[in-house]
Amino acid sequence: MPRPDDPAGGPPGAGDPAETRPGTGDPVEGPPGTGDPAGGRPGAGDPVEELLRSLASRVLGTLVRRHGDFARCEDATQEALITAAGAWPRDGVPAHPLGWLVTVAANRYIDQVRSDGARERRERAALDATPRDALVAPPPDVEQARDDLLELLFLCCHPALTAPSQMALTLRAVAGLTTAEVAASFLVPEKTMGQRVSRAKQRLREAGARFEAPADPEHGPRLRVVLHVLYLMFNEGYSASAGSHLRRPDLTRQALRLVRRLHARLPGSGETAGLLALMLLTEARGAARTGPGGVLVPLAEQDRSLWDAAAIAEGTELVARTLATGPIGPYQVQAAIAAVHDEAPSAEDTDWRQILALYEILERLEPNPVTTLNRAVALAMVRGPRAGLALLDELGSGVLAGHHRLLAVRAHLLERDGRAAEAAEAYREAARLAGSRPEQRFLLGRAVRCAG
Repeated sequence: MPRPDDPAGGPPGAGDPAETRPGTGDPVEGPPGTGDPAGGRPGAGDPVEELLRSLASRVLGTLVRRHGDFARCEDATQEALITAAGAWPRDGVPAHPLGWLVTVAANRYIDQVRSDGARERRERAALDATPRDALVAPPPDVEQARDDLLELLFLCCHPALTAPSQMALTLRAVAGLTTAEVAASFLVPEKTMGQRVSRAKQRLREAGARFEAPADPEHGPRLRVVLHVLYLMFNEGYSASAGSHLRRPDLTRQALRLVRRLHARLPGSGETAGLLALMLLTEARGAARTGPGGVLVPLAEQDRSLWDAAAIAEGTELVARTLATGPIGPYQVQAAIAAVHDEAPSAEDTDWRQILALYEILERLEPNPVTTLNRAVALAMVRGPRAGLALLDELGSGVLAGHHRLLAVRAHLLERDGRAAEAAEAYREAARLAGSRPEQRFLLGRAVRCAG
C-alpha cells in the first residue's frame, strides 16, 4: 500500500472517501474523487494516440528482451512512437502496428549503437546491435504472440535499484505514465522524478541487469515491489491524479491483465490474489461512477444494478479463499473492505462496523496516513462526524497536511455535522489544491451547495 510518509512516495489520498482509489479499500461515503466512463488522460479520444500508448510498453519489452540495453531501448522506442505519431495520421495505421513500431525502434536502436564512434567499441556495438533471439524471432512485420511485460516489470524491479527507483522506472516503462504523472503519484517535483528515472536506467546498465524472470531467492522482495507498482498503476488509472479526464481505463486494464498473469504464475501468493480481488471489486463499480455528461456519482448514490456482478463474484471468491489460507496481508484486507461495499444491496445496508474493524486491522498491518484518513470517515459513519473530525486532527500536521483529499474529507464531515459555512470553505480550498479538473468542479459544486 502506498506510504505517503515513505521516501518512496505514493498517492497520499489514494482515493477519495466515497470513490477512493483501491489502496484505501474504497471505504466510505463522502466527497468523491474521480471517475469517468470515457476514461483516458488529456488528449484521449485520438485513436492513433491511444493506440500508440497501448503499444509503447510492448515495443519496449520486445527491444529489451532482444538487446538488453534498457536505456538505449527506451530512447529508440520513444523515437519510433514520435515517428508513428507523425506518419500514421497522414498515411494511415499500418496493418501490423506493433510490428511496424518494433521494426522502426529496432532500426533506431541499431543507429544509436553504430553512431558510437570509438574504434575500440565497434566490435561490441555490432554485437549489441544483433538481437539475442534473432534466430527464432518472428519477422518484424507481423504481430508477435509473446508478451514481455512481466519480464520487463521484474527487470524494472531489479534489486540493484532502490525501491523508489524501482517503482518510478516501472511506472514510466511499463505503465507508460509521463514523468509528471509519476512525480504526482510520488508527491515529488517533476525534475526530481526525471533525475530518479535517469539514475535508475544508468544503474541497470552498470549492474548488467538481464531481461529474465528472477531466481526464486529474490522473488519475494521483488514480488512485493511488483505488486506495489501494479497497485499504483491501477490507482492512477482508476482516479487520474491530474488533467481533464477522471479515469484511464488503459492503465486499469493493463494492471488487471498483469496481476492476472502473476496470479496464474504464483497461485499460492495470498497477496497477489488479494491485489487481483481488490482490483476486480473496485473496477466492478466503474460503470456507475459517473452520470450523464460525466458527472461524478458518489458511492452512496450509485445505481448498483450497473455494477459488474461477475467481477464482484470473482473478487469475493478470491477474498474468501485467500483469507482462509493466511497469512493475511494489506491487499487482502483492502479487498475485504471492498467486498463489504460490493455485497451490500444498498448504501444504507453497508456494514460500517465491519469496515471500521477492517481498517483497524489494516492500520496494524501497515500504518499509513491514507488508511487513517479513510478510517476517519468509517469512524464517522459508526460514531458520528465529530469522532471522525477528531481523528482527522491527528493528520493535520503530517504528510497529508494541506492535501486536497484531507480537506475534502474534512469538508464532508463538517457538512454532515451541520457546519455548512466551514464545510463550504474547506470544499473551496480542496478544489483549489486538486489536480484533476473534474474533481475541482465537483468540489466547487459541493461548496456552492453548502454556501447556498
